[in-house]
Amino acid sequence: MPAVPNTFFTQLLARKGHPLLIAGPCSAETEEQVLATAHGLKALGNIDLFRAGIWKPRTRPGSFEGMGVVALPWLQRVKAETGLPTAIEVATPRHVEDALRHGIDVLWIGARTTVNPFAVQELADALAGTGVPVMVKNPVNPDVALWAGALERMERAGITDLAAIHRGFSTFAPSRYRNAPTWILPIELKTRFPHIPLICDPSHIGGRRDLLLPIAQKALDLDYDGLMIETHPDPDHALSDAEQQVTPQRLGEILSELKYRYRSSNNVEYLNKAEELRQKMDVADREIVEALARRMALVEELAEYKKENNVKILQFDRWQEIFSTRTDWASKLNVNNKFVAELYKLIHLESIRKQTEVLNGRPQVDGVEHLGPGL
Repeated sequence: MPAVPNTFFTQLLARKGHPLLIAGPCSAETEEQVLATAHGLKALGNIDLFRAGIWKPRTRPGSFEGMGVVALPWLQRVKAETGLPTAIEVATPRHVEDALRHGIDVLWIGARTTVNPFAVQELADALAGTGVPVMVKNPVNPDVALWAGALERMERAGITDLAAIHRGFSTFAPSRYRNAPTWILPIELKTRFPHIPLICDPSHIGGRRDLLLPIAQKALDLDYDGLMIETHPDPDHALSDAEQQVTPQRLGEILSELKYRYRSSNNVEYLNKAEELRQKMDVADREIVEALARRMALVEELAEYKKENNVKILQFDRWQEIFSTRTDWASKLNVNNKFVAELYKLIHLESIRKQTEVLNGRPQVDGVEHLGPGL
């Protein structure tokens, strides 16, 4: 995809030379609360964009669901008194109309909306020709295609001033996070859209104040372009997401504790050593691929013997032996055994695919993810 010039995000990034910083309350609750937060953030001196939730539909009705259009003039006061640009979430074309009528500077599409291509297309149609910058949060479920599709719908509607927000993904697995970060997915998105800034939302990923700093640091170390952190003058009494919000003062402390690292270095000694190590990695990677080729050749040979002797692909005991011994080898060699376990799951799936081709005498069309353990 060709690079698309941005007019708000990339110019601001270039001017700052540091990641974008977006902050503000989860919900705009009262005019006093919004203005107190905004003035506290302005005093920090490095906040680029003031965010606030206006419409807050919750999973179940009955809890606080935002003040709606009545809060929009409060954000107009924020901009008039502090000079901070303002941003809100929109979920319907009517939201877009109300936001633009009140001079909101940046809009974002939330996770519950991104998951629905029909809703995203309606918003894209409503935003076409407005020129307003738009941020798109990842969908609730871990699906890069939906996230990418939402960005593509915006681009096709002529919206070129875009950013992507990583706010984590829902999971049924036990986790210390409110929403699992699953860092590989935003990295994959960034490879598809290198021209679109990637912003991390540690508040929704962590769900707890004590996790904001390590998540934000991880994002910066992964070369994210910005952070969005929820702030409130009295977080414990916030009407929504109280546990993940911090005061402007605490936000300032978190930002001061972050380590901003360089993307590279002009140090000649560093450059030479880095190049030497990368060349060695290239050799190691070639050896890994050659070893995989040898293994798959052996898998194919074994499959031929199974075919001749009418033996099934699925060999549960053999798979258990492989899975346990390879992770043991990894531990003894000081290699992360969880990484090796995931690697061998992929190797195992490819082995089943190859054996299925041999036994059936034709290329396998369907996936192997439901075949279960084998080899």
